[in-house]
Amino acid sequence: MGENGAHGITRLSGALSGRTRLNRARNRPSNAGRDAGPGRVRIVGGRWRGTRLDVPDVAGLRPTSDRVRETLFNWLQPVLPGARVLDLFAGTGALGLEAVSRGAAGALLVERDAALAAALSATAARLAGGGAVEVRRGDAVTTAAALPPGSIDIAFVDPPFAHDLWTPALTALEPALAADAWLYLESPSAQPARPGAGWRLHRELGTREAHCALYRRAG
Repeated sequence: MGENGAHGITRLSGALSGRTRLNRARNRPSNAGRDAGPGRVRIVGGRWRGTRLDVPDVAGLRPTSDRVRETLFNWLQPVLPGARVLDLFAGTGALGLEAVSRGAAGALLVERDAALAAALSATAARLAGGGAVEVRRGDAVTTAAALPPGSIDIAFVDPPFAHDLWTPALTALEPALAADAWLYLESPSAQPARPGAGWRLHRELGTREAHCALYRRAG
C-alpha cells in the first residue's frame, strides 16, 4: 500500500511508457490514440465502444490515451452506474464520453475553445443516447464555481499543463463535489498535482510525462 491508502503507483510498461506519450508538443498530434489512427482517440468500453473521436490540431490539446483511460475506467467501473460526471477541461471529450458509455447517468463537458465545443456537441448529437451529454462552452474555473453544491459524483480535471490551473480549478470545484465524490487528476510527472486535505489517494499510474491519479473523499 502506498501513502494515503494508495495501492502503489502503476507504471505502464512497454509501448505505453516507452513510446506513447500523454503530452504532445505544441501543434503535434499525440501518439496516445494510435490504435484509432493519427489524430484520433476512441472510446474503449461500453455502449459507444469503438467510437472514434477526432483530435484537432489545437495548441495544448493533450487527450488521455486509450490505454490510460482503459485502466482508469476499470478502477471506476463499480461507481460509474448512475453517476453524475464532470469533464472540466473536456478537449476531445474522451473522459466524459467514456464515462457515459460505461453507465454514468450523465456528463457535463466544459470546453472554452469554440471549435472544440462545437465538435463535442456534434459528437454527442450523433451518438445513440447522447442526450445524456451536456456540452457547455466557457471558462472551466468560472463554470465549476457556478455548479450546484454536491451535484458532481465524479470529476475529471486534466487542464493544459502549461497553464497551471489545478489549484484554481480545484478550489472552484470543491463545493460542487458530493460527499462521496471521486476525483481524477492528470498533471506533469515532474510536478504532480494534489487535491489537498480531505482526499485519499485510491490509485495512481505514471508515464514518462504524466502523473494520473484517482482520489476519493476521505470519509
